[in-house]
Amino acid sequence: MANVAVIGAQWGDEGKGKIVDWLAERADMVVRFQGGHNAGHTLVVGENVYKLSLLPSGIVRGTPSVIGNGVVLDPWALKAEIEKLRGQGVEVTPDTLSIADTCPLILPLHGELDGLREDASGAGKIGTTRRGIGPAYEDKVGRRAIRVCDLAHLGELEPQLDRLLAHHDALRAGFGVGPIDRAALVAQLKEIAGFVLPFAKPVWRDLNAARERGRRILFEGAQGVLLDIDHGTYPFVTSSNTVAGTASAGSGIGPAAVGFVLGIAKAYTTRVGSGPFPSEQDNDVGERLGTRGHEFGTVTGRKRRCGWLDAVLLRQSAAVSGITGIALTKLDVLDGFDEIKVCTGYKLHGEEIDHYPSNATDQAAVEPVYETMPGWQETTAGARSWAELPAAAIKYIRRVEELIRCPVALVSTSPEREDTILVRDPFAD
Repeated sequence: MANVAVIGAQWGDEGKGKIVDWLAERADMVVRFQGGHNAGHTLVVGENVYKLSLLPSGIVRGTPSVIGNGVVLDPWALKAEIEKLRGQGVEVTPDTLSIADTCPLILPLHGELDGLREDASGAGKIGTTRRGIGPAYEDKVGRRAIRVCDLAHLGELEPQLDRLLAHHDALRAGFGVGPIDRAALVAQLKEIAGFVLPFAKPVWRDLNAARERGRRILFEGAQGVLLDIDHGTYPFVTSSNTVAGTASAGSGIGPAAVGFVLGIAKAYTTRVGSGPFPSEQDNDVGERLGTRGHEFGTVTGRKRRCGWLDAVLLRQSAAVSGITGIALTKLDVLDGFDEIKVCTGYKLHGEEIDHYPSNATDQAAVEPVYETMPGWQETTAGARSWAELPAAAIKYIRRVEELIRCPVALVSTSPEREDTILVRDPFAD
């Protein structure tokens, strides 16, 4: 039986939560391997709706869940999320949740810096969630981060605090803001340490032991490949690698353990915040997609920009992340369109190109080339087999497979977890 990595194949918000929840019931462990609490997953389980931003989706079903070392952890956001879940009847304990003791912490100073930068950036604003994700990753790479394991040794933290505050106080001075209150920061860390430390473990050890025992491991990514720091629409990207290769580095298990890579993609395209979006429909079509798809961010509540499926970008995502199969979500949102368009290429300064350029100026200048397909008037909502899909919907799916050079493994036809058509079982691969 294969392990499975689930990643977003677009700009995030593809419906990973439902798919991970659907797979988690058959997994022995679920591992979140990058990102922070800027990512949102919505799970619909019967009459209950759970909104997660940091915890792995498996936690709702009691599947042992792991926050890997590739995640940047806001301990206060973690506490709030756990308490909210407990209020919904989901118990989270050290038996069901493990946190890598090497996770870097997101501190209040990171969120403050995030906001200061965005406010000062003018036209260069990235559109971050202002939750401190980027600054926390910067401190990790700069070797001045406070990590989960440090919460057990706060009395020995002075040299690390010296490095951290020397960097941040200089940045804050440039924005005309006063220095960090060192004593207050230490007091905050002491207060939260008792909550976080019971969950802290060397999770790499547990994951490798689980693999040796033949356990099924589900790796859960956040955001999407098009937001990857290396392979996304730079600079309008997140601060971590979102490709499937990060599942290994972000959890502490070898790359051979990852197995099947399931890329999640909507049957159309959405994006939150700033950045290029070649197939965006800033018109009635975009409004219709957004209204029918309930396109608002789980974490921020921001309205998502909507457009036709961009097969060029999806093909690139599949290539750079080694996607084995696609889970196509929200097919039902396309119900009722007389015709449906798919972006199959671009024109850049009059020349046709078959890939998305790397330079931001070129990215903004590309013009989409569309192929038009007939739509369908029948409903696909709630379909659980190919036989329940209209012929035009099946033709659309098959054409998408051809364009992105990757097979569709799952089709999701509503937020309900059981409304899923299984074409190829990732765990049986």
